[in-house]
Parts: sequence; structure tokens; C-alpha cells
Amino acid sequence: MNKHDHTDVLINVKRELPGDEVLCDLSDLFKIFGDTTRVKILYSLFESELCVCAIAELLGMNQSAISHQLRILKDENLVANRRSGKTVYYYLADDHVRTIISMGYEHLTEKRETVKKEALQADE
Repeated sequence: MNKHDHTDVLINVKRELPGDEVLCDLSDLFKIFGDTTRVKILYSLFESELCVCAIAELLGMNQSAISHQLRILKDENLVANRRSGKTVYYYLADDHVRTIISMGYEHLTEKRETVKKEALQADE
């Protein structure tokens, strides 16, 4: 029975693997995207900066629930805000957040398009 020698590969991977603290933080970041309401808020802010009342109206939710989710997103540096008079406007914190959302969306739609094409081909 042949046994593979993975020594070189494992050395390279181990050298490049981030520490547990960074990987735990990365895991926590992705957990934020595990809530549909937060994803809807992020996707809405992908299109335009919005105040809490506009987000609440858009999503059909109360302002308190939206404020709670925005606080979580802000604590994780995914959204930022600016004040104009008494109104606070929220927006995506940086281009990294925009990239995460767009890449996730692209990944999902690409997979769905592939499944549709395969189904059409199977029907022919």
C-alpha cells in the first residue's frame, strides 16, 4: 500500500495558515452574514445610503429592529454612518463590504445559472 508524502504541502500550508485568533474573527465575520435581515440591510446599502426609517419602510420592519441590526453591523465595521441634522444615514463601511456582497451574489447566481442550463440540457 502506497502512502502519500504530504510533508512539503503541509509545511507550506501551515506556514500560510493564519493564527487561531484571526480565523476565529473571520468565522465571526461570516456569522454576521448568516442573518437574512442583516443581509437585506447590507444589500440595500449596497445601492444607496439610507436612514433607519427608510430601511424599516423598505424591509417592512419596525425602526427598533432595524436599529438593533445596524448596531451589530456597525460594531463589526460593516456599516458606517453620518449625521445630517437629526437624521443619521447609514452606508457600507468600505469597498471590502461591497466586494463581499457582490462576490457572494455572483457565486450564488452563477451556480443557479449552471443548474438551469444543466436542467435545460437534460430536457433536450
